[in-house]
Amino acid sequence: MNDHRADADMRPLRVSMFATAGLGVGAVLWGIATESRVILFDGVYMLAGIVLVAVSMIASRAATMAPSREYPFGRHAARPLAVALQGSAILGTLVYGVADALVVIFAGGSDNAPIGLIMYGVATAVASLILTRWLGRLARESELARAEVVSWRASAVLSVMVAAGGVIGLVLLARHNTLARYIDPVLLLIACALVTPMAVALIRDGVRELLEAAPPADVQSAIDDAVEVVRLQEKLPAPAVRATKLGQRLYVEVDFLVPAGQWSVDDEDRVRRAVIERLEYLDLSVWASVDLTTQNDLID
Repeated sequence: MNDHRADADMRPLRVSMFATAGLGVGAVLWGIATESRVILFDGVYMLAGIVLVAVSMIASRAATMAPSREYPFGRHAARPLAVALQGSAILGTLVYGVADALVVIFAGGSDNAPIGLIMYGVATAVASLILTRWLGRLARESELARAEVVSWRASAVLSVMVAAGGVIGLVLLARHNTLARYIDPVLLLIACALVTPMAVALIRDGVRELLEAAPPADVQSAIDDAVEVVRLQEKLPAPAVRATKLGQRLYVEVDFLVPAGQWSVDDEDRVRRAVIERLEYLDLSVWASVDLTTQNDLID
């Protein structure tokens, strides 16, 4: 399971890293040559992504390491931590972009070549969308790949904005040269506004897992269904069910309040195994605790 999970993580992360390096360096050089703030920002955004991919790779390896004396429950928190860090880094880059755009606006705008913006925007948008589509196919097996999908989708949004700005710049250049000077920083502000929800979503999802929030609705539904089937089979009362998902580890706690003297440890083991078996299809590492108790205060 751990080897499979590591492979599912590493393949998309390596591709993403190489693509990020190539496009990022090209964007920075293009932005410097054309003095375009939005292109330079896009390049910086992508180059910052290299560090984030490296962090995701480290998190993937850490999460698949066997439990040890120092980490008796393993390191499954590494994955949601990496996702939250990626969202935070993207948000930090957006803050830089907004600040830079405001400086340019208050300085009276900037000169840029609309044709260069169009060419860059189309080229990088196509590349970003191809990577988004390809990584999306692998995202079903990897949370870290899903974070990369969000990152490349954000890059595609930025690139489309650059291309659209180039078209608008061509129109304004012929009629309102003064307004054309503000196309570059205004585009940057719009792009930052569009990408911000993606970054916030990554942070929210990562932090929710780290704070042991309830698992996603589909996972919670699978747990409820599994427990209900086992409960009916064993003729048990309605239990108290608690669950949380941390990376690829799914923690499930099921407590049944039963009459004294009617259930044994063997019965409890049978119920626990039945619950675990019905959750195996989720492709998660299930850590289940099933208790049959006669004392109500132990459930609360």
